[in-house]
Amino acid sequence: MKEPEKNEIKRLSDQLDALNRKEPQLLESGEAEKLGELLKEKEVLVAEIERLRDVRDQKLSKEAEKLMKLPFSREITKKEQADMGTLKKTVRGIVVVHPMTALGRELGLKAMTGYAKKAF
Repeated sequence: MKEPEKNEIKRLSDQLDALNRKEPQLLESGEAEKLGELLKEKEVLVAEIERLRDVRDQKLSKEAEKLMKLPFSREITKKEQADMGTLKKTVRGIVVVHPMTALGRELGLKAMTGYAKKAF
């Protein structure tokens, strides 16, 4: 599931890259007016990208906080990872976080970890 902030950040970053590629051409041609507009547009894009990244980080922090409040967590064994469907059926409400996801990196995980309300 992709969050809308990630898609919007990607779209704006692509626009910023396009503007960065146009900048040298405008410098060579000496069109100061167009160059000024380009720089203003770049500033707006950079500010919006930063705002969206902050929103995304806040969402991740809230989600990480919720997981940390759950009373039980432990690493998921290789055998359990191989049969996640069974694990999720036996442990209702389990949340599994992979260390390579943004949430996993924020939590500082080294291995796939499960968070639940009761021991599993």
